[in-house]
Amino acid sequence: MPSLTRKAETFSALVLEVFQLNGLLLQAGDRLSAPAGLTSARWQVLGVIDHGPATVAAVARTMGLARQSVQQTADALAKEGFVEYVDNPHHQRAKCVSLTAAGRRALRKVEQAHAAWADRLGASIAPALLAAAVEGVREARLRLEKDLGVEARPHEG
Repeated sequence: MPSLTRKAETFSALVLEVFQLNGLLLQAGDRLSAPAGLTSARWQVLGVIDHGPATVAAVARTMGLARQSVQQTADALAKEGFVEYVDNPHHQRAKCVSLTAAGRRALRKVEQAHAAWADRLGASIAPALLAAAVEGVREARLRLEKDLGVEARPHEG
């Protein structure tokens, strides 16, 4: 294995931490969303379309996922009554995914659980350290998007 520079080692350590954090966040998200009949993936899709109906392709781009996986999630959500497919005024064939009242109720339930969880965990980390972590990860994401030549995705922050 080729030897890495100190900068490469540090960046690689960040990548590994983010991979581990992602797995734990998905596990925590599943626990937070289960009482509302959701999973992390379903919660994420509902969160995207909470801002308004969107095509599966647009949801996938926003989430940085494959369209096929989002299609499967949207279809499952529709089958369970959390979303519905509605006409897209901009495209005849590509329907938009829209929240139903049941989907909105489930999303609000998860958001309440998330708020309490985030407050508890956020309070356990020094504010300056947390802010620096956010800024560092954001900068790494921006550099990676540029390096990959991908269009920057919208992120709240």
